[in-house]
Amino acid sequence: MDMNKRFLMFAAAASMFFGTSAKVKLPHLISDGMVIQQQSDVRLWGWDKPGKTIKVTTSWSSASYEAKTDKQGKWLVYVKSPEASFTPLSVTFDDGEPVTVNNILAGEVWVCAGQSNMEMPVKGFGQCPVVNYNLEVLNAADGVRSAKIPSRMSTKPLDDADTSWRISSPQTVSEFSATGYFFAKLVRKALNVPVGIIEANKGGSRVESWIDEDNLTKYTKENLDSTTMKDRFEWDFHYPLLWGNATFHPILNYTVKGILYYQGCSNVGDPAGQYTERLKMLVEQWRRDFKEGEIPFYFVQIAPYVYGDGVEGTSGAKLREQQFNATKVIPNSGMVCTNDLVFPYEKGQIHPAQKQQVGERLAFLALNKTYGFKTVICDNMTYRDMIVQEGTAYLAFDNMAEGYNRWEDIQGFEVAGEDRVFHKATAVKFWAPGNDPRSERIAVSSPEVKKPVAVRYCFKNFEIGNFGNQGGLPLVPFRTDNWE
Repeated sequence: MDMNKRFLMFAAAASMFFGTSAKVKLPHLISDGMVIQQQSDVRLWGWDKPGKTIKVTTSWSSASYEAKTDKQGKWLVYVKSPEASFTPLSVTFDDGEPVTVNNILAGEVWVCAGQSNMEMPVKGFGQCPVVNYNLEVLNAADGVRSAKIPSRMSTKPLDDADTSWRISSPQTVSEFSATGYFFAKLVRKALNVPVGIIEANKGGSRVESWIDEDNLTKYTKENLDSTTMKDRFEWDFHYPLLWGNATFHPILNYTVKGILYYQGCSNVGDPAGQYTERLKMLVEQWRRDFKEGEIPFYFVQIAPYVYGDGVEGTSGAKLREQQFNATKVIPNSGMVCTNDLVFPYEKGQIHPAQKQQVGERLAFLALNKTYGFKTVICDNMTYRDMIVQEGTAYLAFDNMAEGYNRWEDIQGFEVAGEDRVFHKATAVKFWAPGNDPRSERIAVSSPEVKKPVAVRYCFKNFEIGNFGNQGGLPLVPFRTDNWE
């Protein structure tokens, strides 16, 4: 049975159910154990007979709310949520036959989107472990909950998905997104409030997998004929549009604080600038659809990995460059660099094991930029400018956090002359006279390059650097040239 026929059958069955049921129907996300965004106008929605009035009451307030179903039987209401606490709450939906959702917590709600490195659970994948798994299970944080949206496709946007809320414990936490859980664990500790994560991701997906039909049609040349996708793509996880329709669209009514995103591996090889533009497009689309303004968007730069052009190739480096450039054009965003979060033996491992630090660095961004913990260092060190004098390139950086992470044995720099051949370089701290912080530079040189023209840092598919700022965050890989 083809995809269109399956969807039509689902739609027909849903129409029959919603059209004849006398009891209010809720989406799976609105269910026992849910976490609602604190101190917000929280959206609650569902289905009933057309023309029905739904009365909504809550355990935390004497206020009541009403919504009336439209011709399709849909309804939506905004309810004011309380301040975060660990006290269980409830909401009752009454169309004459009440339905109550129990064990609700008010706290902070974040979406965890992307591909397999976001999907990767605390227990890891086969042959892909997560560091310190046993300790993480035994020390499972209370107050963290997760809802996993099944990874499915649809030719049309769906309004519901078969999911439920899981409460973190030693018995459950192994199934949570590792990156999402470690983010939530740290935010929960810092704020002392419940944290809910909604996992909406698909392993191997491209950025185009999440962009909607209107944007793909207007701004890309993606062919959206679902009947021929299997002929055009070797793997279904590369399909455009379909994953977003069934795996992300069902959560768009849910009230959230922000979005975490880890994706990019399947876009390696994209033309210059294309990924940056499409990631920006996706963020604008999601912000529009969540209807909550310019909500935070924090994402992860893909880790070192040997892509098709080998260890020394630059296809992965160029995608990372596009991700970094996206931070310049997406407002209220931030990027986690993972250049230092792979082991030397993980060259061919697309799922690095050090997920704790990935989630924690996302939490640093949220805690500093969203929650006001300004003493938390959250920004990666980045290249600023270069001065060349007498055979040496002197480089300055932004986001140093008042210093570098090391005095010596700085690894990862290369330098090239006019022949465009790069050689491994020595990099040492250099302090020029004067009080201007710009005078604190790194001197980069190689005896094989008499007249430096360009410098690169870890600008390869797989190269682990060790240089960063005083806050322990790595220098983002870069190149000063634009050579292809």
